[in-house]
Amino acid sequence: MSRSASLGKLGEDLAASWLQQNGYIIRHRNWKSGRTEIDIIAENERYIVFAEVKTRSADFLVDPAAAVNVPKQRTIIFAASVYLKNHNIGKEARFDIISVLTDGEEHVIDHIENAFYPTM
Repeated sequence: MSRSASLGKLGEDLAASWLQQNGYIIRHRNWKSGRTEIDIIAENERYIVFAEVKTRSADFLVDPAAAVNVPKQRTIIFAASVYLKNHNIGKEARFDIISVLTDGEEHVIDHIENAFYPTM
């Protein structure tokens, strides 16, 4: 596994753990619709949450959440609509970004709720 892939997996593991510790139930990880992958699909009492996880090393200069640009948001929104239809979900959907900064030993997790909306 490449350094980038292992860093990404670490970030997704940390994000999933953080969500569970904060009362979310993880429904799926790395769920695919065609060529689009949603990193984490979770839910709480009110929302079904589609979370994009971005992980960077602590010395990275750009905010990881900035990597989730409008085209990426649109593909996630489309895949989420497929998921909602296929799984007959009645809860309100929410689109979050979870950024993880790590130096290998310490991790900083920033969970941005409602990071983008399906009206794009």
